[in-house]
Amino acid sequence: MTEGFSMNSFSLEGKVALVTGASYGIGFAIATAYAQAGAKIIFNDRDQAKIDQAEKDYAALGIDAHGYLCDVTDEQAVQTMVKDVEAKYGTIDILVNNAGIIKRIPMTEMSVEDFRQVVDIDLNAPFIVAKAVIPGMIAKGHGKIINICSMMSELGRETVSAYAAAKGGLKMLTRNICSEYGEHNIQCNGIGPGYIATPQTAPLRERQADGSRHPFDAFIVAKTPAARWGTPDDLKGPAVFLASDASDFVNGHVLYVDGGILAYIGKQPQ
Repeated sequence: MTEGFSMNSFSLEGKVALVTGASYGIGFAIATAYAQAGAKIIFNDRDQAKIDQAEKDYAALGIDAHGYLCDVTDEQAVQTMVKDVEAKYGTIDILVNNAGIIKRIPMTEMSVEDFRQVVDIDLNAPFIVAKAVIPGMIAKGHGKIINICSMMSELGRETVSAYAAAKGGLKMLTRNICSEYGEHNIQCNGIGPGYIATPQTAPLRERQADGSRHPFDAFIVAKTPAARWGTPDDLKGPAVFLASDASDFVNGHVLYVDGGILAYIGKQPQ
């Protein structure tokens, strides 16, 4: 065992974690893992009904999570939320910028308004929320910011010009927060999920009438060395690691949890 190392380094006991957009999906899975590691969970959504349902879903798992009605593209609303969290629960130790959208539209058919909306939510909002929590982290002398990036932080693909532009920008925002605030013992890293099996992607994984895979399912499995889709559970360990003291000298890094897609050129056609 390395001198000075303890498995307690992975504990989040007593930490306050804000996970944006964690009413369901990847954000919900990450927040659940944080709670299991000992953190107090705060999340937001733009829809009160989703907040109410999520609080019930967390409670069913024995998690006392607190939801805020907040649009993360609204700087004043974010500042108000963060101040309220700090007053009620303490300094935010962990921020996960998870809230995001994608619009799959060919670039020449995409309106400027749609492009701006994707960039606003996927890139501007992480800037806004990080800006709000960093002063508290500086005062405390420690903090963790985790941006949910994407394989589109590295790759392009048809119909996702706005998403790829935003996620590429988010990768560089991650590195810049590291560069600017690392001296304050703040670590900013990213997680880049691969293709994750969620209810939203379920139709793409349904077997065809002849028993064959859906064409997109076959494409993803063939492009993934692990030969499967990821699951939200696959993101829990990496997320806990990057939020914990075990990653205190990891900064400005994007951890791709993609089953190896980015390392793989693909099979030779038969």
